[in-house]
Amino acid sequence: MGFNQGNDLKKVTGGRKRPYRKPRKREIGGYPVETKLSDKEMRIVERVYGGNVKVRLKYATFANVYNPKTKQYSKARILGVVETPANSELARRGIIIKGAIIATELGKAKVVSRPSQEGIVNAILIEEQKPSK
Repeated sequence: MGFNQGNDLKKVTGGRKRPYRKPRKREIGGYPVETKLSDKEMRIVERVYGGNVKVRLKYATFANVYNPKTKQYSKARILGVVETPANSELARRGIIIKGAIIATELGKAKVVSRPSQEGIVNAILIEEQKPSK
């Protein structure tokens, strides 16, 4: 089942409001894909408006982490979701969204991409992990 994303009312007149037509295919949305932490990665390739393709990340294992000190990117395993400023419930459920703080092998990092829209997890390192003795 889809959700109508368009405005189905012509004009607000004060009278009874009735839809003047059914939703068009381009106006129908869908359920959000919640990117979860898993031990295997899974992507959904979806055709969208205009014949374009949108890659959605369903399960994530790795993140591309940028280190501002060394100005280098490296692939790191995601260990967990530490916090989500937008909604603390998402962090508890292990869902990765833009702005979430994730724990990686390199340390804590902030997610700067939209995994459920772009199909990849990009993050910036904010706290390096101290080497164990």
